[in-house]
Parts: sequence; C-alpha cells; structure tokens
Amino acid sequence: MFGLIKNSLLGGTEETPYKILTSETKGDLNYEVRRYDGGMFATVNVDGKSFDETSGEAVLKLLKYVGGSNDKGIGMGMTAPVSITAFPKEDGSLSGKLNVGIRIPTKFQSDPPSPTDETVKIEQRSGMTVYSTQFGGYAKEVDYRSHAARLMAALGDSAPYQRGQYLCNGYDPPMKPYGRRNEIWLLQEEP
Repeated sequence: MFGLIKNSLLGGTEETPYKILTSETKGDLNYEVRRYDGGMFATVNVDGKSFDETSGEAVLKLLKYVGGSNDKGIGMGMTAPVSITAFPKEDGSLSGKLNVGIRIPTKFQSDPPSPTDETVKIEQRSGMTVYSTQFGGYAKEVDYRSHAARLMAALGDSAPYQRGQYLCNGYDPPMKPYGRRNEIWLLQEEP
C-alpha cells in the first residue's frame, strides 16, 4: 500500500508515447489523430456494475499492481493514461462491461512482474491510431459519453473508426484538484 501512495504523491508519471499525425478543429471541437505503438499492458476486465463504480474498483487494482502488489514486490512507477475501453449501447449509455488498462512502464516492458491479484492480467496490445479529444475536470460516465458524442458528430458518418467501442482516458491522480486531463479516443479502423 505504501508503494501505491508513494507512486501517487511522489513519483513521476510516465506518459504513453505517441506521434501526432494531424490536428484539426471542427466547430468548437479540437481533436488530434495520433499513432500509438503497441506494448505490454496490465488490464482488468469487469462486468455488471455502473461505469463509475466499476472503473474506480478496477483502477485501484491496477494502482496496487504498479505500486508493488506483484511477484517481485516492487513499485514500478505510474504511467498515464489509465484507459477504460467502454462499449456503448444503442441508446448511448455504457454497458457494464469494461476493460481497464495501463501501459507497463518502459523499464519493465520486456519482463513485467506478475500480478498477485488474479483479476489483473498482463497482455500484449497492438499499436493503434486514434482520434483524440481532450477535456478537464473529474470525469464521470456522463462526461465521457458527452465528449464521445461530440467527437463522433465532428467526424461524421464517413470517418473510419470503430463504432462498437471507445476509450475513456484519465491522466491525473485523484488528489489533483485542477488542470486535470481526460481524453476520449475513437479507434481508427486499420486498413
């Protein structure tokens, strides 16, 4: 637990690297098209509760893992963002099924420690291209849904993105009161 607190309060946060392919503005919405490389991620799959309740529980498990709840007992440091893959229903609300993940810090990419919590899994993820828009505040389901809808509207029907899911991303620890960074990512269809 000390590792978790130390990482949150004292540790630097390693941001997942990406390349900006384009930056665009449509109306009052700014967005970027970005390319992310693949890598090793710690993930938790959850199902059955509200988005806000479920995501908070899953994030805590991941924070414990990088804070030292692993077979090596070492705090790895924090990475950002915490990404929540959400699956919208036809009415726009989010299903109770979520995949919450964080990228394993670079130093541990080649040999990540094994989680002691059996619900935390280590997986290799492929690279991806995303449409990304940013917003502030303490984001909840309603905020992610609203910003996803705005980005989808700006892109229109012809943009090649996956419509069955999107990623809700948070970059800041909960104790950061202002200047918070959240993003919505729509996954571009790969050719």
